[in-house]
Amino acid sequence: MPTAVITGASSGIGRSMALILSKKGYDLVLAARSKAELEKTAHMAKTHCTIVPIDLSVRENCFKLYEATRNMDVEILINNAGFGVFGEFTSSSLESQLNMLDLNAGAVHTLTYLYLKDMCKKDRGHILNVASLAAFAPGPLLSGYYAGKAYVYNLSLAAAHELKHNGSSVKISVLCPGPVNTNFNERAGVNFSIKPISSKYCAAKGIAGMFKGRTVIIPGLFNKITAAAMRLLPQKLVMDACYAVQKRKKTKQ
Repeated sequence: MPTAVITGASSGIGRSMALILSKKGYDLVLAARSKAELEKTAHMAKTHCTIVPIDLSVRENCFKLYEATRNMDVEILINNAGFGVFGEFTSSSLESQLNMLDLNAGAVHTLTYLYLKDMCKKDRGHILNVASLAAFAPGPLLSGYYAGKAYVYNLSLAAAHELKHNGSSVKISVLCPGPVNTNFNERAGVNFSIKPISSKYCAAKGIAGMFKGRTVIIPGLFNKITAAAMRLLPQKLVMDACYAVQKRKKTKQ
């Protein structure tokens, strides 16, 4: 049975993607830190689920996840796990920031590399990396988060370009949503200053774009316009706008 491996599958976008793929007949490997939340996702699914409670910010655990699934018929990898650290660059702990980058960028790099090599041998498969509109600009007050998403975005595009030039049937897509109604803001300790889209809508657009072979997927007209503006406007103006938006976020007590 074809299998999809999904990180960050305990809630939000990852859970919604898992349920969509389950309806399409894929067996699931669900990875995240919370065993209880993974079990909830598995209970909601219609196909066989293997849950892997694991902290993927630890590099060795990325290899453990791969080893646990390498004998399965993995056709889809979704790198969705991630979180943000809000505040001025020197105001939050270095440990928190490096942990964020280990998960948001390091785990994506490692898992993409491991699973892509196998997919290339079979000449089939999809990898969907979840980035953000944050990938398109420097982000004052969320500097490490924006930088990590830019890494994911550019890594995905470069690897997808290599596959195209090699004539491979394997596809890599990168999903770049704006604010999504998940527990991201709770972990970052902020409130969204812009109305978010739902995780179900974001997941549906991401999965549909992945199967269509789209390299860059931006859900929603407003987000598409925002992405275009971030690319075309002077960088200083974009950073000033980002700073103003982030400044309106109220830190939770």
